[in-house]
Amino acid sequence: MRENNEIASSRSQYSAAKEPRQDFQHRFCVAPMMDWTDRHDRRFLRLLSKRALLYTEMVTSAALIHGDSKALLEHSKEEYPLALQLGGSDPKQLAVASRMGADAGFCEINLNIGCPSERVQNGAFGACLMAEPELVAECVSAMRAAVDIPVTVKCRIGIDDQDSEEALHQFVETVKAGGCELFIIHARKAILKGLSPKQNREIPPLDYPRVYRLKKEFPSLKIVINGGLTDLPSALQQLQHVDGVMLGREAYQNPYILSGVDSAFYGENLTPVSRQQALALYLPYVESELAKGTPLQHISRHLLGLFKGERGGKQFRRHLSENAYKASAGIEILTQACALTDTAPFTEEA
Repeated sequence: MRENNEIASSRSQYSAAKEPRQDFQHRFCVAPMMDWTDRHDRRFLRLLSKRALLYTEMVTSAALIHGDSKALLEHSKEEYPLALQLGGSDPKQLAVASRMGADAGFCEINLNIGCPSERVQNGAFGACLMAEPELVAECVSAMRAAVDIPVTVKCRIGIDDQDSEEALHQFVETVKAGGCELFIIHARKAILKGLSPKQNREIPPLDYPRVYRLKKEFPSLKIVINGGLTDLPSALQQLQHVDGVMLGREAYQNPYILSGVDSAFYGENLTPVSRQQALALYLPYVESELAKGTPLQHISRHLLGLFKGERGGKQFRRHLSENAYKASAGIEILTQACALTDTAPFTEEA
């Protein structure tokens, strides 16, 4: 009864913010990334693609229930479609946190079973839970019972010595029985002892064919592939084998790659917004955040790769890095940086 009261309380707290069900697909997703995919970053990425499915940074269920839930769930409807990623291993806590996320307006709740960091392991969640598929299934079942939006799982192809194809299939079969219908699979195993999270994104070899075979084994499930994808053509080719793709670091470090997503992945016949136009469209948001007291560097750090590979891109990045941290920094730092590039003149009317 106590948990039901907590769920009811969270519903009343967030029901006013809930938006109508969002129309979304998983053909192209931007990965949840700690310290990267915050609300400032997501707001900018949405200017480049209207259709890409965006994810929040991971939020632990305990932090959401016992901490500043309003700040942790803060977002705007301009970011939609937007999914919330949760971390945790307590089914009751995850059910409450899922209800809070659904009532706040998110279109999906994703459970993190892929993060290999030692801090996450100490909290008994993340990739280490691949060794406990029955518990993951119990968590998914509780979460699904609490919300009427999709509950999905993001995991690896294995962990440490538990990396056989049979083990992966058993994990998916068990969690599927708990009600999960979509898995986002990072096509690398996680090495929980001896490698840092950064090394776990680079050292364990990619094994896309294993994910393809998983899809063939479970044709009724939706499978989204993640890991090592750095360009749209190769990402699009993945759809010959799976239902969707998820880009992480490339989408963050080279955000303009999203400008081609709506056309390539969703058949939208639209002229992509230019880098200049995207920055101009972002200015009103930046101004509103500055007026609230948000330091410019908290926003501008997400723009450093906007002109990656373009003439003047290094100067753009350097100007932001050297000036955005100053207490007096305003939007003029962005316009000055843009003027250093060799593209069309910057205008706020773009």
